[in-house]
Amino acid sequence: MEFLTEYGLFLAKTLTFLAALFVVVSIVLSAGGRNKKADKGQIEVTKLNEKFEHLRDSLRDAMLDDDEYKDFAKAEKKRLKEEKAQKKKAAKEAEKHKDESGDASEAERKRIFVLDFHGDIKASEVDNLREEITTVLTLAKPSDEIVVKVESGGGMVHSYGLASSQLARITAKNIPLTVCVDKVAASGGYMMACVANKIVAAPFAILGSIGVVAQLPNFHKLLKKNDIDYEMFTAGEYKRTVTMFGENTDKGRTKFVEELEDTHVLFKEFVSEHRPQVDITKVATGEVWFGLRAKAVNLIDELQTSDEYLFNQVDNADIYEVEFALKKTLPEKLGLAAQGAVDRLLMTWWERLNISRWF
Repeated sequence: MEFLTEYGLFLAKTLTFLAALFVVVSIVLSAGGRNKKADKGQIEVTKLNEKFEHLRDSLRDAMLDDDEYKDFAKAEKKRLKEEKAQKKKAAKEAEKHKDESGDASEAERKRIFVLDFHGDIKASEVDNLREEITTVLTLAKPSDEIVVKVESGGGMVHSYGLASSQLARITAKNIPLTVCVDKVAASGGYMMACVANKIVAAPFAILGSIGVVAQLPNFHKLLKKNDIDYEMFTAGEYKRTVTMFGENTDKGRTKFVEELEDTHVLFKEFVSEHRPQVDITKVATGEVWFGLRAKAVNLIDELQTSDEYLFNQVDNADIYEVEFALKKTLPEKLGLAAQGAVDRLLMTWWERLNISRWF
């Protein structure tokens, strides 16, 4: 009995300590959040050439014995010395050409800027994309290239319209834009992709879905059954066409469908403007195509993964991955972790429902 009493006291002290610690941490975090100025994040840049070189060197170190590595190191030192001399000579010639003609040398090494866009239904990453594009456009030239890796199944019309307009800022500056699709660029995702000068997709990436969909439940009969009145007041004949709780009319439904059709027309016009080689009447049915089939109907230009596309250019270009990263507080990190778990659960459920359709 004495043991249980002591254990109970110990447990009570422990819980009290943890509760007090939680309160103190919460107060500190709240105070920090109130006093901290709005942090808009920062641009992070990774040179992919160096990343690829590091991977290659790691594998080489594991494969070569001591004598082989010494021979290699000696040859590599000589190669780097010659390469440095050649670059120095090329820089002098470029500067001389620039002084004489006022233009940069055509032999200047190409730069590729790589951006990532993972789209949800609200295209939430469009703010990050805006910052990344603005940053790159401060330095990029028509001799460079911007590669955007798009992964999105689409979402809200106005959100993806804005995302597409952000990409259009690149082509408006006459800077080559390539969109790479490894998994999916459908509906709003394809609206973004079609802005590019070139679309590169993996063989089994999903593309297309050039259509518009809208759906909502209606609880009018349930409310009526339970003697619950629902009233809505509007000014303007079509301020509200269909509703979740009121009784929908044929006139309202007809107008709503007209609005969907008009949105579809705008979508088709947008795709036709940016990819005139596409037979829009054939592809704008809401269907999706895998990469192999998408190339046959001109929805894409090349069949490659983004890794292959970039790796093939690593010897002839400087490749920079640009990311706008927001600094998150501890509560935000915990919230994102919980949201990620829910999203993965829902995605697993969705994939199970649709597995017979895709594979």
